[in-house]
Amino acid sequence: PFSNLSTNCWSRLHPVNMFNSYNVKFHHSKALTSPYPGSHTERSHVPEDKVGWLTEWKDYNPVEYTAKSVLAGPSWADPQINDEGFSPKFNERDGDVERKSLNGLYVVENGRPRNPAGRTGLTGRGLLGRWGPNHAADPIVTRWKRDISGNKVAHPVTGKNILQFVAIKRRDCGEWAIPGGMVDPGEKITATLKREFEEEALNSLQKSPEEKAKLEKQLQKLFSQEHFVVYRGYVDDPRNTDNAWMETEAVNYHDETGETMDNLPLEAGDDAGVVKWVDISEKLELYASHSYFIKLVTEKRGAHWSEDPGSECHK
Repeated sequence: PFSNLSTNCWSRLHPVNMFNSYNVKFHHSKALTSPYPGSHTERSHVPEDKVGWLTEWKDYNPVEYTAKSVLAGPSWADPQINDEGFSPKFNERDGDVERKSLNGLYVVENGRPRNPAGRTGLTGRGLLGRWGPNHAADPIVTRWKRDISGNKVAHPVTGKNILQFVAIKRRDCGEWAIPGGMVDPGEKITATLKREFEEEALNSLQKSPEEKAKLEKQLQKLFSQEHFVVYRGYVDDPRNTDNAWMETEAVNYHDETGETMDNLPLEAGDDAGVVKWVDISEKLELYASHSYFIKLVTEKRGAHWSEDPGSECHK
């Protein structure tokens, strides 16, 4: 049940600990936790000074683990590396499967991709379907908070306008999150962002073809306009292993007038338990990666984030 979740529930990122295209030094945190999600498997302990592959560690003895749900061979999962007829093309587009990392080239050792952020104490794929990068997408749909007269609402302390975003409460872990999910084989990231939003925030899977077509038409306006890529890259996730890891692209779609989203009835579907518009501030209890993504959106839009002026200062 955990295998095809997006980054929503498991990921923890901190702005200082990002591993992205700007070569910020990355430290694993969630990717070193035991037991491994959905199992009793304990990772081998990896001291902080031995996470990086550049540090020699001859006695490194990781535990091998791939979940039965992955080994069963569902459509979203690769075969085992040694299976006959399986010859993946790592670091490139492999048929419909995107095996390129958002962080550039990764090392392939003994036929297996190597986690670019370092050792995790566990080899194999765990709950992840793909060897190497497993791609997800997180759509952040925002609008300005408005009063009954339709005027923007400013925060009483900062004077900055309050931004709202569509949040879902996930069924699996009960946390508020961005309505994201995994990129399907052959699917463009823009299509994943739109599809996941439709499935989780508008319950499109349960709609009639006519209702779905109407939703599609309204959403097209929002998703085809100019958007802001908030983050692209590796995600520190407890499902990550030495040979398989999560990556995401978080994108902000902003409804400036509020007219597009006002006509769309939010309805929880798929992995979501509840869906609603949530006022954005640093008091939001979201998983750390999502809080960071949301904070970046407020900076981009000049919206309210914190009552403490010190938290918004940049040297």
